[in-house]
Amino acid sequence: MTSWAGAALRSFVWAAVAATGTAAAHDAAPRSLTAQAVSAPVMELQQVAANVFFVQGVSALGSAANRNFISNAGFVITHDSVVVIDALGSPALAEELVQKIRTLTPKPISHVLLTHYHADHIYGLQVFEALGAKIVAHAQAREYINSETAHLRLEASRKDLAPWVDRSTRLVPANQWVAGDSSTLKVGGVDFVLQHMGPSHTAEDTAIFLPQSGVLFIGDVVFRNRIPYVGQADSRHWIAALDELLKLPVKVMVPGHGPASEQPRQDMQLTRDYLHYLREAMGKAAANLDPFDEAYQATDWSRFSAYPLFKEANRMNAYNTFLLMEQEKP
Repeated sequence: MTSWAGAALRSFVWAAVAATGTAAAHDAAPRSLTAQAVSAPVMELQQVAANVFFVQGVSALGSAANRNFISNAGFVITHDSVVVIDALGSPALAEELVQKIRTLTPKPISHVLLTHYHADHIYGLQVFEALGAKIVAHAQAREYINSETAHLRLEASRKDLAPWVDRSTRLVPANQWVAGDSSTLKVGGVDFVLQHMGPSHTAEDTAIFLPQSGVLFIGDVVFRNRIPYVGQADSRHWIAALDELLKLPVKVMVPGHGPASEQPRQDMQLTRDYLHYLREAMGKAAANLDPFDEAYQATDWSRFSAYPLFKEANRMNAYNTFLLMEQEKP
């Protein structure tokens, strides 16, 4: 790994929550922001190619202490503007990212391209919207952003992530919804290939490939050096999506969580192998009508158990895959 693609620790599990926030979360907003920020993780720019940068979130669950800085975001400086990829997990983080961009260029931020609409990637969108940036996302996200799940998630975040996420934080829809499997957006002489990967981690998963530099922003389709959060994902299609990404001439991959990779095929393959193993093990149990607890205990997880967040994520991943494989049974 070169100095401009070097990295720190690994990333987080997106924990699904459904709770109702209170006005107290908003009231907490003015309280001691400076004191809380002292222990917050530092946002540092990392360069992965000419005019291509990203910032890396910490390996943790979102909290007030880390400002929900648990995901990555990138940006590309084109001839006439800046294109941002994902918007981070709070308005304050987005504002800080804008400040970081301003240390490199005064060019306007013209677009924000979203890999998917999970909270840790989109709560900063309103900052870019206020700057006049066009928000671009796959049309499959429209159902989620209008869902009760998304709104309950925001209510819970206003409580759990206060003061960084509060009553002023809102869900921001894209103003350009793209459809289809692949499309190319040209901005300031740079091609951005938007490759739809969903339904995988989410229905709207979109990888963003820069053919000129060989950089791939892959979002949460790959969790680098750690156990992925699978949730209720369509793991069969996720594997197929990774097979398509493996065909691209990628030089550097920036995942949604974790350090950039100069061995993208190896990192994609790890996620693929884990998903395949989940399906194989849980599929056999479902076919045999084995109870889940017995099947989980009987499965050899040793190949993956040393990876970060295995204890936090693997059992949930296995259970959801078990349910999926029951549904897929002929």
